Amino acid sequence: MPIPRPLEPEHPAARVAAAAPPRRAAGPLAVALAGLVSLAVVMGIGRFAFTPLLPMMLHDGIVTLDQGGWLATVNYIGYFVGAAVCMFIRPDAARMVRWGLVATVLLTLGMALPGGMPAWSLWRAAAGVVSAVAMVYTAAWCLQRLAELGRPELGGLIFCGPGVGIVVTGLGASGMVGAGWHADHGWLAFTALAVVLAAAVWRIFVAPAAVGAAAPPAGAADAEAAAGTARLDAQTCALTLAYGLAGFGYIITATFLPVIARQALPGTVWADLFWPIFGAGVAVGALLATRVGMAHDNRKLLALLYGMQALGVAIAVVLPSVPGFAASSLLAGLPFTALVAFAMREARRLWGPQAPRLMGLMTASYGLGQIAGPPLATALVARSGGFAGSLACAAAALALGALVFAWMRRAWPLPAAGTGLSPGAQVR
Repeated sequence: MPIPRPLEPEHPAARVAAAAPPRRAAGPLAVALAGLVSLAVVMGIGRFAFTPLLPMMLHDGIVTLDQGGWLATVNYIGYFVGAAVCMFIRPDAARMVRWGLVATVLLTLGMALPGGMPAWSLWRAAAGVVSAVAMVYTAAWCLQRLAELGRPELGGLIFCGPGVGIVVTGLGASGMVGAGWHADHGWLAFTALAVVLAAAVWRIFVAPAAVGAAAPPAGAADAEAAAGTARLDAQTCALTLAYGLAGFGYIITATFLPVIARQALPGTVWADLFWPIFGAGVAVGALLATRVGMAHDNRKLLALLYGMQALGVAIAVVLPSVPGFAASSLLAGLPFTALVAFAMREARRLWGPQAPRLMGLMTASYGLGQIAGPPLATALVARSGGFAGSLACAAAALALGALVFAWMRRAWPLPAAGTGLSPGAQVR
């Protein structure tokens, strides 16, 4: 294959290129908002639009509860596969985000088309792969750019995206139920929404060099490299295990909340609104995470968030009423992506520039926890007729995760500020 020759300076195309003003790099707020929108598409729509649409699919008679649980499970298997892939590849992060946005649009559209369980199983599994890969590389690219731009505290804003997506799809599905829509119309509407959102942020996700971004300050790369080493030791294993417990702990609520509410409170108009309340909690919790300074110990924050989510899940067991489900939805949602933000921040503290590999390992563990949830829930429902047993198991897993992080703080205390042992170490 011949090597392209550079254009001569007098060539018309070269003169046009030289005269064109350089594209301005996106600022930190634009980067954070692009990450928010990306996660709203790949997570809020690509993954979690299924939750409010599942009751519509059950009502239409196109799936049973067992089949709905299977579609959720294959999605989580795909999520695990996608996360595992992230451990072994080193692609251009911005390109992977764009690929994820396009794939999410196509796979959401696929759920609106005929095909039945075989095709839907394939689409949901593929959507799981896409959401894991896009989540890891959206987080990695945006957190890296925000660090380079000197605004790492805006990283929590990125993780408002899933909550915003959940609120929009939850309220949208509630309106569709009121209007008598069928589930396939709902999938089509969410496909159109994904197209609009993806188009809005498409130009943000480009390599910094391609947009003329300023190089990081001298010595910044060396400092970042010193901030963490890619070593799979006991600390990273504990972090990965605890993160997997979060995947199991939230997934039963995130998959079946509207179904659980309808079963416990038949006929109430609130049944379709608990899921948007959960989503609002997700967005608010992630927004509050942006107010937490970098000087705090991530593990302390994670222990508190796991405890809050465990309480939220447990309330649905002991108080299956409208106030109980509202409180449960809010308390389970508030920590959902806030804990993701702090866990990913801890991964960057431990592994520095190699953090995407650790993020992939953690996300794979999270995916394994998700895979276990729906089969356990449907099995216990078949045995007991309700979701109380599976929700109790989920709350216990989250409580265990909180204990793991509390133990990690004692086993690996962080150095005090000013010791020079760990650049940027948290001390609170």
